[in-house]
Amino acid sequence: MNLERVKAIIQTASGKRILVIGDLMLDEFVWGRVSRISPEAPVPVVEVLRESYYPGGAANVARNVREFASSAMVMGVVGEDPHAQRLKKILAESRISLDALQCDPSYQTIVKTRIIARQQQVVRVDRERPQPLSFELRQRAVATVEKLLPTIDAIIFEDYGKGFLEQDLVDEISAAARVAGKILTADPNPRNPLIWRGMSVVKPNRGEAFAAANQPWQEPEAEPLKDRALLEVGSKLLEKWAPHQLLITLGELGMILFDRNSAPFHIPSLAREVYDLSGAGDTAIALFTLALTSGATPIEAAEISNHASSVVVAKLGTATLTPIELIQSFDVNR
Repeated sequence: MNLERVKAIIQTASGKRILVIGDLMLDEFVWGRVSRISPEAPVPVVEVLRESYYPGGAANVARNVREFASSAMVMGVVGEDPHAQRLKKILAESRISLDALQCDPSYQTIVKTRIIARQQQVVRVDRERPQPLSFELRQRAVATVEKLLPTIDAIIFEDYGKGFLEQDLVDEISAAARVAGKILTADPNPRNPLIWRGMSVVKPNRGEAFAAANQPWQEPEAEPLKDRALLEVGSKLLEKWAPHQLLITLGELGMILFDRNSAPFHIPSLAREVYDLSGAGDTAIALFTLALTSGATPIEAAEISNHASSVVVAKLGTATLTPIELIQSFDVNR
């Protein structure tokens, strides 16, 4: 892909406004060192050195968007607990709009704590209590989106299977957004088997794609375009969801783009070193959506998404990248 073309798309993206809808989380990282095994059990003793906090789940998608776009806003639900206050503070400091945020005093804000020593994750602790949306909260969320539609360019549905995204909510928001001519993209979750019909793009990873197509897992072939099981799954999901495009991420094998009007297109991975895959899918959907909204073709958007993902997996923790890092990736890999 021509470097000047990449720069032009990034420049256009800087003026875009994206709404991310989905499960919001607070990512907590406890950094420490291990020098001994506990006398109480055969587990390492971690001496805590510092702690850090980042927006997680759909909030991390918005964080990736905000690095490139003039406006990113999140819609999801948080409680009225200290974790919610911390998450809102971090989002505000990241210049992510909270205008669409929904608060429910009965809800427990989701927190994922990762304990890391010697640059490796020792254990993860999850604090969550998934619960379905109330009718009142769903009505309020749909009304909020309808009010915001004239001010945004695209909507990303980011599903972590925690209960915020349900079929009626997705259908009502999607119908209104399509009438308004907005780009709609979705990052699905197999624990929440929604029908993503009529999306501009749906982006599962390989495992999610097989689950959504009700196909048993099969080990990937070295060449994705010769992977019969993968190609069959892609074809089934194009029929099931009827998106304009289907982008399946393949980890170290890159990505494959399916389109109803052309042959599958494979984009090889560029990652030289992989430290942490957490958040790579968030980056992929964020940058694909931004590029598509900024006039990129689906193949160009996939290439930009692939470069972006290759940068963030070389970072430890829930990471993002900057426009400069994306341009450098294209420059280095010319």
